[in-house]
Amino acid sequence: MNLFEALVNALRLPELRNKILFTGGILIIFRLFANIALPQAQPAALAALFNAQPLLGLLDLFSGGGLSRFSVVAMGMNPYINATIIMQLMTVISERIKEIQKEGEMGRRRIQRWSRYLTVALGAGQAYGFTVLFQNTTPAILPALDWFPRLEIILTLTAGTVMIMWFGELITEYGIGNGVSLIIFAGIIGRGPAGVASVFAGRSTGGGLADYIPFIIFGAVALIMTAVIIEVQQAVRKIPIQSAQRTVGLRQVQSRASFLPLRVNHAGVIPIIFAISVMFLPTIVANYFNAAPVDTWYYKAAHWIQGNFAPDTTNLPMAITYNVLYFVFTFAFTYFYTAITFEVHDVADNLKRYSSFIPGIRPGRPTEDYLAAVMNRVTFAGACFLGFITVILPIATAKISGIPHNQMYLGGTAILIVVGVALDTMKQLQTQLVMRQYRGFIT
Repeated sequence: MNLFEALVNALRLPELRNKILFTGGILIIFRLFANIALPQAQPAALAALFNAQPLLGLLDLFSGGGLSRFSVVAMGMNPYINATIIMQLMTVISERIKEIQKEGEMGRRRIQRWSRYLTVALGAGQAYGFTVLFQNTTPAILPALDWFPRLEIILTLTAGTVMIMWFGELITEYGIGNGVSLIIFAGIIGRGPAGVASVFAGRSTGGGLADYIPFIIFGAVALIMTAVIIEVQQAVRKIPIQSAQRTVGLRQVQSRASFLPLRVNHAGVIPIIFAISVMFLPTIVANYFNAAPVDTWYYKAAHWIQGNFAPDTTNLPMAITYNVLYFVFTFAFTYFYTAITFEVHDVADNLKRYSSFIPGIRPGRPTEDYLAAVMNRVTFAGACFLGFITVILPIATAKISGIPHNQMYLGGTAILIVVGVALDTMKQLQTQLVMRQYRGFIT
């Protein structure tokens, strides 16, 4: 069953139809707020900054174009995603939080509540950083602000993040799919036509078919990479599992063979978000010193970072260094996040608890070591794949098609998010259909 068949079948069922309409309505409201700009910002200065800073375009990608307009939802889901990641890291660092996580639904709700509080704090700090950054650009995006106008902007941007965080939770609970992922998905798709049209307008010289050859090449690369991403997103390493015969209640459960699927890209797009945050940090700090005296060393250092620390700078050694660092951070964060979310000790313990084992491997510590070795090899392929998508693919496509790197709207990161969210949503929709078909058959 493909996506369109699943949608048609779902629309015939009142319950699923209401969920789909609810999800669509929430996403439309989000897109409306993404186009409500704050009155203090200067659009021409914003456009100049985003043309000069390609990394800001990646942050704008996750806000659905809200940052480039400095809208109510300019920060997008970034504070919420960062808060969720921090809480996941805390489950590794803190034994107390790890115990709370194992308390079931109550523990999950408790950690989720802490994530919301942390989202507000991170959102307020990031909003303050944007007010400082946008005041120190040339030309200035924001005028000189007193404490009250600055507080108004901070409260507005933080409230926008909290609002779309709430939208995401509403979609997850009452709609179809993962709410946070769908909001990011809607942002990428929503700004697609305008982004593609601006690239066409900027490169159209009246040369006829020759104007469209770069876009034809870029489209072909995008289609090929979409197919590759679908294959990698669905790829798993199947570990054979044998369940021993055991007694459950008053009946015996016979032994059976199954498998444990280990996803090649287990970390998803989270390592890319980590890497973007780290790579953008020096530029953010450097922008704070734009108002410093010109003859100071820190102004000169900040000016050098702004001109040289970029993926497509004319300084070739720095461009190579930047892209190598970007690849290394993406690669390392893939291993790091996979180790946090897939704990081999817990998996081996659960297999032993349910009288299951891997043929040829003893339960307990040998199973744990075997799973760790297999997961390390699988994660290596996934980490190389993410590094290729985020670093090598945009550079290669720019060289082949002739479209500059900073003008590429639908880069590898955007395709990865769109394809991943579409696949996950389709799987959830098909699962809902199967559940209701069985329910109708039973009743």
